[in-house]
Amino acid sequence: MKWAEKIKGKMMNIKHRHIVCTLPHSLHPIIKANRNLLLSALMRASAKTFTDYLENKYNIKAGVILVLHTFGETKDYHAHTHMIVSWGGICKKTGKLKEIKNEFVNYEFLQKKFRAKFEDEMINLFDANELKHDFYDRQSFMSFIKEINKKDWRLHLEPGMDVPELVIRYIGRYSKRACLSEYKITNMDGEYISFKHKDNKNLTEDKKPKEEILTLHYRDFFPRLLQHVPPAYFRIVRYYGVYSNHGNIPEEYFSKSQEVVVEVTEQELQKRNPLHCDYCHQDKVYIMTIFDTRPRKERSNKFEIDLNMEEKIKRKGVA
Repeated sequence: MKWAEKIKGKMMNIKHRHIVCTLPHSLHPIIKANRNLLLSALMRASAKTFTDYLENKYNIKAGVILVLHTFGETKDYHAHTHMIVSWGGICKKTGKLKEIKNEFVNYEFLQKKFRAKFEDEMINLFDANELKHDFYDRQSFMSFIKEINKKDWRLHLEPGMDVPELVIRYIGRYSKRACLSEYKITNMDGEYISFKHKDNKNLTEDKKPKEEILTLHYRDFFPRLLQHVPPAYFRIVRYYGVYSNHGNIPEEYFSKSQEVVVEVTEQELQKRNPLHCDYCHQDKVYIMTIFDTRPRKERSNKFEIDLNMEEKIKRKGVA
């Protein structure tokens, strides 16, 4: 949420839309074999689908904040992107901030545009021999592409929201989060782990997904969970259009809402800082972490430290 508060001050003061782009499940095996390449391609294709659409239709430069997710409710593999797309932007002709009043879009056109952009990237990687695959030749690869095109690719567009208060809830919810929150784990019984999830195919009377419990053996649970750990140094949050590093937005077009800054004295700040010693008024120096390996029943409520270690700390003059 600290990150979200920082971001909202850099968003244009116009409506934004929450948009989700999803890949077909038949692509998951080749995605897993080429995670860095194809997940990056998915993010680019998702963003450019809408930045190009808004530029060509309304002659504006829009901004996109994109978050990659690879999991669904039951933590199976489910590659998709969540985007906050400015429904408007900088007019290419006048340089002024322009908001789009009409929320209607040609849904089928955007579906095909998203599919074409991702497939173009995948075909270029195949032709450059950069793709790991099991296809015999280019003809068999193109037959596979033709097969997945028989079903429509999924897009989800929500109505425009004013910034930053409403949009910030989405930013905070869909970024910087783990695929399974701890509170959703309901039980650990021997070798089995249970967690709750929403069943989107089973709705309540008020049209909300019912909550179900899924129980898995740990040999199934941990691989299902760990497949969503991103590749090393992979950025799951990215910025496109005028929100990228190359974007140039005049200061007056940013959201007017500012985060609340609470001023505190140096003394109050030091009291709140766990790394600062209130006794000697110096910063603490990390020595080591001591783990209590005794059975839980034998542990005391008070923290115990070896006397020899205490003497070593005193000789170092460290509080």
